[in-house]
Formats: sequence, C-alpha cells, structure tokens
Amino acid sequence: METLQMRGYRPRAVDERLTKLLRAFGAVEIVGPKWCGKTWTALAHAASADRLDDPAVYEAALTDPSLVLMGQEPHLVDEWQEVPAVWDAARRHVDDNANRKGQLILTGSSQPKDTSRIHHSGTGRVARLHMRPMSLAESGESTRQVSLRGLFDGEFAPARRETSVLDVARWCCRGGWPSNLGIEDEFALETPAEYVRSVLEANVPKLGLDAETMRRLMKALAMNVAQAPTYKTLLGDMAHGDAAGAPAVETVRRYLETLKDLYLLDDLDGWEPSLRAKRRVRTKPKRYFVDPSLPAALVCASPAALMRDTQTLGNLFETLVIRDLRVYLEAAGGSNHIAYFRDEKGLEVDVILELVDGRWGAIEIKLSDLKVTDDNAAKLLAFRKKLCGNPRMQVREPAFLAFIVGRGQIAYRRDDGIYVIPIATLGM
Repeated sequence: METLQMRGYRPRAVDERLTKLLRAFGAVEIVGPKWCGKTWTALAHAASADRLDDPAVYEAALTDPSLVLMGQEPHLVDEWQEVPAVWDAARRHVDDNANRKGQLILTGSSQPKDTSRIHHSGTGRVARLHMRPMSLAESGESTRQVSLRGLFDGEFAPARRETSVLDVARWCCRGGWPSNLGIEDEFALETPAEYVRSVLEANVPKLGLDAETMRRLMKALAMNVAQAPTYKTLLGDMAHGDAAGAPAVETVRRYLETLKDLYLLDDLDGWEPSLRAKRRVRTKPKRYFVDPSLPAALVCASPAALMRDTQTLGNLFETLVIRDLRVYLEAAGGSNHIAYFRDEKGLEVDVILELVDGRWGAIEIKLSDLKVTDDNAAKLLAFRKKLCGNPRMQVREPAFLAFIVGRGQIAYRRDDGIYVIPIATLGM
C-alpha cells in the first residue's frame, strides 16, 4: 500500500503499535498534544486524508460528517474533535463495513468541547494510541543501546555514551518537538515559548476559559514541577502571596482538567504492589508536564541559567525521563503502568514501572552519575527488602533496579546488581 508519508519523516516509537492496532480494529484514534507529530505519523500509515483545519473540509463535516470518512483505506481524519459528530459517524462507518480492520485513523489534540453529540464510546471499533513529544531515542540523541524491554527480560550489555550537564539542560529547554529537529538552539528555544503562547491565546479562550488564570496556574505548576503540590500550594503560588487574589479551588480543579484534556499534563500516581492497596488511591499524584521544555519556558529558563540552578534542572530532567519512559511503555502496548512509591516513613522511589504481566522495576533519577553513591544505592536495596523480604506479602522480586542519569559516560551494572543507565543510552 502506498501511504501519504511526508518527506523527511522520522520513525516514531508508536509506528509498530499503530500498524498492529490497524490490523486489529476498524479504526484507531491517535491522541496527544499539538505539534508532537500525530499528523505526520498518521500520514505515514494512511492512504488518503481529510484535515478539519481546512475550512472547506470543516464545512463539509458540519453538513454531513460522513463526507470526511470517504477515501482509500486507511483514511485519515485529522483533528476530528473540531466536529464532534465525526466520532459517531466514524463508529457507524466501521459497523456499516462489517468492522473491517484498518478503515480509519482519527487524530485529536484535545478532548472535544461539545460532547453532547457523541453517543457511543467506540468500544470494540476504535482503539486509542497516545503520542507524546519525541523521546531522546526518537530524536536521535540516544544511542538506544540499552533496551527497556531488555531490562525486564534480564538482557543487558554495557554501553558508552558520554553526556554532560549542559547536554541535559539543552534537551530540557529544546524539548521533544519534531519541528526542532536539526535546528540550532537559538531557534529551537523559541518553540516552547511559542507553544505556551498559542495555548493561552488560542486554545484556552476557545474553551471559554480565562487565559490569565491559566497562565498563573501553568506557572505555578512549573514552579512545582515533578512535585505533588496541594491545591493550597497551587493557590498560594497563583496569588503571588496575596490570598485575596487566589481563585477558587473548584476553578483550579477545572483548569487542571483542561490541561489534561489538552494532553499537556500527566499525573503520576502512588504505587503499592497489591492491586487493591489503598495507597494507590490515597497517595497524592505528582504532576508532570508532557515535555520539560514547557515548564522551562514558563519559568524563563535557558540552558545557561539552568547550569547555575541545578535543583531546577534536576526537576526538569526528571520530567524528561518520565516523558521518555511513558513513550517507551505506551508504544509497547498493554496496560503497563508507571507510578512512584512513597511510604509513611518517607522511603521514596522516583519511578515504578509495572507491566501487565506483573513484572516490575524500580528507578531512581539522578542528574549526574556522581550522585550514584553507595548510600543512594542502599535506599533502593532497602526498598526491595521492605517489599520482598516478607514472604507473607508474596511480592515478586523486581525485574531490575536502576539509576537513570543525565550526565554520564557508561551504562553498567554495579556489584550490588543495580544498573546505572545514562538516559542517552536508553531506548525501547
């Protein structure tokens, strides 16, 4: 089949997954933030397309949504949420064609504002695939010599890739936006700030929300990046110390949900090995932007400034690592889970990765390999002993324990069994 693949398309982690879903379902919806490459990826798998950002196509969809579903299969409908009625029309289209596999690809960069015209979930007809800005493996910054899948399977070989703290600062400020590939930092650093401006000036008013309130919330989240801020903390930061100027809690809640609907904000939940453990529900979620360049832009950070503020850089690097791990996990398919661990005594682990088959791994994130000390390693080992040392708890041993570092030279396995992995060697 000849596709509409754009010249210069760089393969993405989700390509293999999208191919598989098109063979299993009548339609596939690709969701994710604007500018992350959804359309180009969809075109690389589509034989024809209708794009609802075209005024003529938009008007046709308003007149009759079925008009934008016709074409050689797989047929792409780009930004379907602009005309919510397209969703039910797509579901009927799949049904009318005997649920033939690979009929449609839908892309969406937000939840539709008006859901009153959506009457069917699409279950059994439409699969969902989440895309994010590029991981370092996708953008070419990582050698991909260390496989995340391999770690779960017990497969590992040492690898060398020397990176500096300045490299980390550049990656965090440039972000994983496909439009930044191959251009110098001077120009690439314009993209995140322009993205924030576009969200505030275009997306937010279109949703009937106040741009200034959203700007204050986004900046408060950026100031608390990779943390679990309470509503009280966010309200205080939004009010700049003036309690009278703070919005209502319900307003903050609604604006947070909007950021999630725009696929710009992710929650990282607490983890406990028991599937029914109350800690999974009660532990406050950590909040991460979908890409580290967004909080960097919101606090006006540059690579040079971050070199003088390694605490902020460390939090941004954690955001980058979470982004990359989500990319690799979601591209693998299945109900894989990413979380963090914190107990009542303050023992904390940055990341827990849990596969649908029950295998799991624990990861600590450090800006530099110089922070990989025996004391920090002892904390990971203590965490494993706490969970696996009591036979009555019946917790299986982790598939791996690891440090993911920014600055580094070699991916290797310590004598205590813990891996040290520079992020620039990690891939799927």
